[in-house]
Amino acid sequence: MIQTVAGLSREVKQYLLVTFNYWNFTLTDGALRMLVVLHFHQLGYSPLAIAMLFLFYEIFGVITNLVGGYLGARLGLNRTMNVGLGLQVLALLMLAVPSSMLSVPYVMAAQALSGIAKDLNKMSAKSAIKTLVPAEQSGALYRWVALLTGSKNALKGVGFFLGGLLLVTVGFQGAMLLMASLLLLVLLLSLRWLGRDIGKAKTKPKFQQIFSQSRSVNILAAARLFLFGARDVWFVVALPVYLGSTFGWSHLAIGGFLALWVIGYGVVQGLAPKITGQQHSPDGRAALLWALLLLLVTVAVAAAVQLQWQPQATIVIGLLLFGAAFAINSSVHSFLIVHYAGADGVSLNVGFYYMANAMGRLIGTVLSGLVFQWAGLAACLWISVLFLGATALISLWLPRR
Repeated sequence: MIQTVAGLSREVKQYLLVTFNYWNFTLTDGALRMLVVLHFHQLGYSPLAIAMLFLFYEIFGVITNLVGGYLGARLGLNRTMNVGLGLQVLALLMLAVPSSMLSVPYVMAAQALSGIAKDLNKMSAKSAIKTLVPAEQSGALYRWVALLTGSKNALKGVGFFLGGLLLVTVGFQGAMLLMASLLLLVLLLSLRWLGRDIGKAKTKPKFQQIFSQSRSVNILAAARLFLFGARDVWFVVALPVYLGSTFGWSHLAIGGFLALWVIGYGVVQGLAPKITGQQHSPDGRAALLWALLLLLVTVAVAAAVQLQWQPQATIVIGLLLFGAAFAINSSVHSFLIVHYAGADGVSLNVGFYYMANAMGRLIGTVLSGLVFQWAGLAACLWISVLFLGATALISLWLPRR
């Protein structure tokens, strides 16, 4: 095994290390989200109040992606990735205090650090792939991006399970200390082995370049914003509360179902090149077709929920179909942004794109709580339909081959 790894090229070794960092971070990120939800539910917080604990997490994700791409291009992606790991360790240690000290502002501050850490890590990992794959091998780039993205989401689902397990076995504070120790070890390995020149631009970019100058990137970023807003407007708050309040599902059943959904979603993302065809890497036409398919699925689910036609079966089956179509959409987008981004200072474009991604999550999270509280799950689904319509319309302007 050691000889096999030693015989690999430098680029593959660096890809494996970046993936290792990203996997460990994602595992703790998913566990942390579930731990916060379950622990504060035990403390008597309402679902909407719990969702608001993640508000700074999403807001700072928007800011981090915008500025982080600039920093990655100037300083190198190794530094932004390692800073992300370090900030997550700090956020976990902040939460490893007695429950009496976990006030809402304090937890929101810790979640803000975690949001910064997560998006620095994700931006660095996605950008690094561009620098490690030869420019002419777009098919290989698609497969590598799909593998990284799919494995990340599958591990996030595993993290949901891990969070519940840690809460039962070692408690909230013990879980924070255990995960902080794991990530500290990962950080030390990364500081030792991750290349120092990954992603650093040959010419120092100016700060105003954080806003993309590429028409293709701008169009894709707009489509991404509405795509992720369409998911989170019914998935983040409305769906878990609906499953519990309407069908009487237990918290364990809700968490387990959503964790399995995220794992399945990640598996489909990893298989995206096989599903869409590996002969040619996807283009704007593929993004449009998959957005239209996702739109049709969501219209069907929204109509069935509105008419109360077999609502429980509709939600379960509809969510599975939505997840599969959404996973392919997301994987195609993830390839296109790395493909569109310039090799020199790649993180500038990737950071701007994931800023739009984070903005979509933020809008979806806020609307999920507000719209569900005012008008119910069907209204959230119809807003999702509108957002997906916007995604498909914007995708018309994505370049073809």
